[in-house]
Amino acid sequence: MDTPSLGLFGAQDGPEGPPVCSGKGCRKPAEWVLVWNNPKLHTPDRRKTWLACEEHREHLSQFLGVRGFLKETVPFAEFQG
Repeated sequence: MDTPSLGLFGAQDGPEGPPVCSGKGCRKPAEWVLVWNNPKLHTPDRRKTWLACEEHREHLSQFLGVRGFLKETVPFAEFQG
């Protein structure tokens, strides 16, 4: 049985600093969590996450959205994963 995945892609652990945006090359602090699922690879209950700064939120959302992967977008401060 597959367990839900809520690890934060782009998150920094330990002394490296605060969680950062998942946008390519971006090092800005995460402000949003984009929760997604690829139905061809994941069970329906599994959730993956990308982090986004305000600048990359729309681009990353569109990337996931056109593929039908985006499930929800949550402010980072409110995300409970």
